[in-house]
Amino acid sequence: MKIGELSRRTGVHERLLRYYEAQGLLTPERRPSGYREYAEADVQAVRRIRSLLAAGLTTATIAQILPCLRDEDDRLVPTCPDLLTDLFRERERITRAITDLQTSRSALDAVIAAAPEDVTSRAQEALDRVPA
Repeated sequence: MKIGELSRRTGVHERLLRYYEAQGLLTPERRPSGYREYAEADVQAVRRIRSLLAAGLTTATIAQILPCLRDEDDRLVPTCPDLLTDLFRERERITRAITDLQTSRSALDAVIAAAPEDVTSRAQEALDRVPA
């Protein structure tokens, strides 16, 4: 199938599919005309990529682990022995980032809470005027 069909079937823009190819996540065949030719398996590969991106993984990490995953009942199942170790490490990295962000938010909350009431009300009014 051509890139437009893959885009329609996955809901992923053609430009993003080309980016996935550049990152080594997809490897379509090239026709003599230069057009990309995607296989049926690429539909599932794009879905795996999207799931892993949603889980917070980078495209570089996904390129490393994608060959070690298979689909089973709408979930990704690791098939390589070392993959779980890498996933545990990635989860820990994400947990540390969440903790750091929560600490930053708490520090901001303390600064915001220290503002005089009139300053706070003016700031709230300004926020209410800005469209969401």
